[in-house]
Amino acid sequence: MAALLLLLLLLPAVFLLHHLYHRLRFRLPPGPRPLPIVGNLYDVKPVRFRCFADWAQSYGPIISVWFGSTLNVIVSNTELAKEVLKEKDQQLADRHRSRSAAKFSRDGQDLIWADYGPHYVKVRKVCTLELFSPKRLEALRPIREDEVTAMVESIYHDCTAPENAGKSLLVKKYLGAVAFNNITRLAFGKRFVNSEGIIDKQGLEFKAIVANGLKLVHPLAMAEHIPWLRWMFPLDEDAFAKHGARRDQLTREIMEEHTRAREESGGAKQHFFDALLTLKDKYDLSEDTIIGLLWDMITAGMDTTAISVEWAMAELIKNPRVQQKAQEELDRVIGYERVMTELDFSNLPYLQCVAKEALRLHPPTPLMLPHRSNSNVKIGGYDIPKGSNVHVNVWAVARDPAVWKNPSEFRPERFLEEDVDMKGHDFRLLPFGAGRRVCPGAQLGINLVASMIGHLLHHFNWAPPSGVSTNEMDMGENPGLVTYMRTPLEAVPTPRLPSDLYKRIAVDL
Repeated sequence: MAALLLLLLLLPAVFLLHHLYHRLRFRLPPGPRPLPIVGNLYDVKPVRFRCFADWAQSYGPIISVWFGSTLNVIVSNTELAKEVLKEKDQQLADRHRSRSAAKFSRDGQDLIWADYGPHYVKVRKVCTLELFSPKRLEALRPIREDEVTAMVESIYHDCTAPENAGKSLLVKKYLGAVAFNNITRLAFGKRFVNSEGIIDKQGLEFKAIVANGLKLVHPLAMAEHIPWLRWMFPLDEDAFAKHGARRDQLTREIMEEHTRAREESGGAKQHFFDALLTLKDKYDLSEDTIIGLLWDMITAGMDTTAISVEWAMAELIKNPRVQQKAQEELDRVIGYERVMTELDFSNLPYLQCVAKEALRLHPPTPLMLPHRSNSNVKIGGYDIPKGSNVHVNVWAVARDPAVWKNPSEFRPERFLEEDVDMKGHDFRLLPFGAGRRVCPGAQLGINLVASMIGHLLHHFNWAPPSGVSTNEMDMGENPGLVTYMRTPLEAVPTPRLPSDLYKRIAVDL
């Protein structure tokens, strides 16, 4: 007991000395005053990107925030984002790995959690040149279009059912189904859901693994920031080992299925699993890396697409002028006798602007995964010590009134007036990041978001639930790494095309 009391007395002193050392040795960015041991953790509001944007109004566009004893630097304007992601990119290209992230990624054997180095360069090359190449994305286009038309068919079936006449539907339900089926088919070449919407045994196991991973991470959150508390929240090595074994077993089952199918057919298919098996020897990929890459794609692509489209539809319902203008373009280009495909994108500039504006106002990951400094570096004239975490507040950058006119207004026309790249070349708009750690699947995400929005608008008119005005719609965010709507979107769809255009045309690749 005496030893514990002594430890509790010493911890604040140790923290203060640690903090004082950094303040005396380095010229750190300004920020709220940290408390002993916990730093600023109790000051940070649940929706962190909004909290950091508010602090930037008081302290400036670069701020210091202490999560326990770890320094986190948040930048909130275009110039500083460019400095972090381009000019000082090499010094800031490492990745902070929590204990759980280290376990899930086999200590960085994947892409997302790998530090910058030979392994990262090799794996990124595989993604850029092989997995997300224009040729492969085009080959997989029928899968994406199949799943989007399946969504349309499902919405049409539900909204035209007599018992649902005039009733609102939960939009997230349909978007989530597209995201789930699309990513499993692109990654594994499997649709775990049959035509009646029933998930098979492997699909249930897949969902259970994803849910269990989230369950393992949650209790560790506070202890990740305060190392002295880790004895109170130890890592459950057995639980993580069982989770990893379960994930690997499912992945290997599918791997064996693909190996047999490839032997029988004499060739590989285009989806990512078969591609990785084919490329294994060429790039010297370990099994851990293959499994890690596949699950990176799943975790990165499962929710973000559905989140982006839900926000876009919410904005389109709140702004009927924009909805009508996008539909007029679709009617003019596509007409009423066929459905849209991704090949139509080049003739639908306003639709592309709608997708871009939705991603500007509601980036799915408003705070990029933190970049970790591998050496002492200066940003904005301030010192960033080695080992610090640096975050780009993408949400704040995209709403900076110094860069954007009427930044909170949903106005897709701004991108007709000025073309702004959103794949990492223009630092005003960064939904997919930039620099060495830019998302390699950006084009895939853009295509799917635009396709889903286009089909939803071409096939249906959308209105808020009966008795709800557009001003009453809740446009707040849930706390978390990704920006789920605080209140899931409910809306009333009304079909606007001939009934024969609502049927899914299944494909098998």
